[in-house]
Amino acid sequence: MANRSLFWFRRDLRLNDNPALLDALAAADETLLLFIMDQDLALRAGEYRRAYLADSLAKLDQSVGGRLAVISGSAVDILKEVAARYQITSIHAARQYAPYGVAAEEAIAQAGIKVEYTGSNYAVAPGRVLKGDGTNYRVYTPFFRAWQSHGWRAPALKPTQLNLIQPSQSDRDLPTWSAPVGALLQEAGEAAALERWGAYKSGALSEYDQQRNFPGIAGTSRLGAHLRWGEIHPRTILAELKQSSAHEIFRKEIAWREFYADVLHNYPESSRNYYSPTFAAMRYDEPGEKFKAWCAGRTGYPIVDASMRQLRLEGWMHNRARMIVASFLVKDLHIEWRFGADYFMKYLIDNDVASNAHGWQWTAGCGTDASPYYRIFNPTEQGRRFDPEGFYIRKFVPELAHLSAPEIHTPWEFLGGSINGYPEPIVDHAVERLESLARLAEIKVAKEPSPHQRA
Repeated sequence: MANRSLFWFRRDLRLNDNPALLDALAAADETLLLFIMDQDLALRAGEYRRAYLADSLAKLDQSVGGRLAVISGSAVDILKEVAARYQITSIHAARQYAPYGVAAEEAIAQAGIKVEYTGSNYAVAPGRVLKGDGTNYRVYTPFFRAWQSHGWRAPALKPTQLNLIQPSQSDRDLPTWSAPVGALLQEAGEAAALERWGAYKSGALSEYDQQRNFPGIAGTSRLGAHLRWGEIHPRTILAELKQSSAHEIFRKEIAWREFYADVLHNYPESSRNYYSPTFAAMRYDEPGEKFKAWCAGRTGYPIVDASMRQLRLEGWMHNRARMIVASFLVKDLHIEWRFGADYFMKYLIDNDVASNAHGWQWTAGCGTDASPYYRIFNPTEQGRRFDPEGFYIRKFVPELAHLSAPEIHTPWEFLGGSINGYPEPIVDHAVERLESLARLAEIKVAKEPSPHQRA
């Protein structure tokens, strides 16, 4: 009987630069490729992410000649049953570092199932970058310096030969989820990822430092979904970055992703709870009609509404737009960041638990930034600064397409600005800014030490 290995695809839906896959292929004469579908998790993910995952798995299956097994259930049960049925001699996978993946690996180990783990979905695995005293970094800038100094391996080669086991038809339960009617999701899959990266690095990357903050310009790579599902590895990208200003800023953005993964690895409770516990005492409003208006892109603030409508249409939102809408929800509407994080999780095809939770907490003021709560974005000024001609707003808020560049950011100030049914602002930013600072003062007073404690 020939040796048979099993490769467990997780967040690495690709053939290129996949060391764990290479190990599985090298360990045996034949290899079974398997993706385990957690149906409960998939149902919670929302239609957009499910549709993207289905597309990605279909593309992966095509790339291996229809030899991908997809089975629903718990990892423990499936690995045990499949290994016995296919007479598997070794199981291989890449490690995961988010709470769900860590819990799965612990359960597998407790069940006595041996899995050989190689690599991760990061250039530098979470937990590797440490300060001189052996503790983890809690601030981005020193983390970035240490991360870059630590370095990473060169990309692994693509397998030259795939001796794959053809799974039984009953083990090929590939999902058929599709996007909601009208949604325009970007194409999934490794080939799409490599094509997108190739086009970006030969084009807009050279001006990334100048254009990355303008949502109306195609200045960002939109590789987030490909990185989230492992259709491309960050090493593949980093290996081709040079020492220009634009490339350095892009490298720093990849490091942000790895920093947040490292923070979550060290503080797994921060996926849902406050990184800075003091802010748990912040007084928030219950989500009601204002939250519904925010979700629907009907706040009366054009840049906010364009951003939220882009999310519903594309399952994606520009990074600058994410910060603007997050600040507006938390600082203008006084709604807790977790409601926004949950909403993003429902729609973002690139949703990553670490980046989502800590991106929201950074903007909400309870995250890894040193003094962040005072940063309250003025949505009107953000629109004027980062969408000066109104290209982004006109694309996603067609009710305002008739307005000129100076008018489009404050349509309520101009005769006919709302003739197409665009709403008036639901709050006054100047008033709500002061309210946010007042609420911050409440928790700062609450945590002030007594005179005795100060002494």
